[in-house]
Amino acid sequence: MLVLTVGCNVLTGSPVWAVTSIACTLMVMIYALANISGAKFNPAVSLAVQLAGKHTGWADAGMEIGVQLVGGIAAGLTYGAALWDVFNLAPTAGFSMLQAGLAELIYTFMLCFVVLNVAASNDNAPEKNQQYYGLAIGFVVVAGGYGAGHISGGCFNPAVAVGIDVSSAGLGFGWCVFYMAVELVGAALASVLFGVVRKHEADNEKPSLLAKLVSEFLGTYMLVLTVGLNVIGGSKAPVFSIAASLMCMIYALGSVSGANFNPAVSVCLLITNREDVLDAKSGVAYMGVQLVGGICAGFTYMIMEGGKTFPLAPGKGYGLAQAAFAEIVFTFLLCYVVCCVATVKNSPLTQYFGLAIGSCVTAGGYAIGAVSGGSLNPAVSFGISVPHMVNGGGILNAVAYSIFEIVGAGIAGGLFMFTHATDPSLAKNEKKTEDVESTAK
Repeated sequence: MLVLTVGCNVLTGSPVWAVTSIACTLMVMIYALANISGAKFNPAVSLAVQLAGKHTGWADAGMEIGVQLVGGIAAGLTYGAALWDVFNLAPTAGFSMLQAGLAELIYTFMLCFVVLNVAASNDNAPEKNQQYYGLAIGFVVVAGGYGAGHISGGCFNPAVAVGIDVSSAGLGFGWCVFYMAVELVGAALASVLFGVVRKHEADNEKPSLLAKLVSEFLGTYMLVLTVGLNVIGGSKAPVFSIAASLMCMIYALGSVSGANFNPAVSVCLLITNREDVLDAKSGVAYMGVQLVGGICAGFTYMIMEGGKTFPLAPGKGYGLAQAAFAEIVFTFLLCYVVCCVATVKNSPLTQYFGLAIGSCVTAGGYAIGAVSGGSLNPAVSFGISVPHMVNGGGILNAVAYSIFEIVGAGIAGGLFMFTHATDPSLAKNEKKTEDVESTAK
């Protein structure tokens, strides 16, 4: 069903919604069949699960991979016969093997890494009535498909690559070997980093600072990379893709580091003065690796896009004052929602926190993207501006935007302490909780 949906969308689908259609097929089939087979549907995922020690053995993994490849080929032949049309597998015109390989490796890594964290980790086990795993996994395709699809075609799955290549063998055959190789490397990398961020599960301890910092780096990196690829690639749904990348990585890593991925969010949490949520030492370290992750992502998309970058600046017809208003207001929204849905002890949300936070990017990106660009994150601001300096750009707007974003974070932190004064996460003990609640009433 996944490969069939890919083929039908490429040949006949909407240029705007094709990627979402493919992502939704993956998501619904995961929810339908996860309790039977684990719903991997991807040789790279099966390999990552096996390398991470979460599979039942190489024999079962090998059988899974075999039927996944057969399913992909059968689907390719099906859409070819039904529509009497096929398309070839290859990097998009104007992009090299290196650029396509990076696109496939990085987003296959993201897909496998999210699968491992939301469906194979002890903290997020679906057996514990965790229900967001299908949403998180499926919407990696939204992040990568809109972001990197214009470079490589956006397979992220050897079964997709082989199915497409076999069905179009008359037009040329062979790229599936390269695609499969880099996708399997992405899977192996995902299993290694999964071991780093989830080492505490094997040791029955809390996550180490190293695990938290690796988590913050990876989440910020994937967010900023998706921002850059969507903007430069002229994506049909850039804000949706960026929001999806944030949501997926929050679900994957929220139980490790809290999934800030944004210095403004970290500042906001520090303002609320709750060491069990984020202590000062960790907060400062978080902000450092978030900035580094954003800048590394900026140089990565620069390589993938053939040296292209873009400036961080107010939109046409708008000035810095209007951009300041936009960044302050919607960074406030983002930080306030993070505090409310992910840090309080009496929150009714146990499943939808990642969707709520990611949707703040959808809200802000579409609302004020034309005004300021909708950065809402100093790591995004510097991740855009530092690589652009190579092409003659400046960094002053990144500094200004970051100030605006920190102001929005400060307002969010202050308002959160007022509206949630009675929450146990802010009260020091039961008596103080009762006193504060009585005073508030």
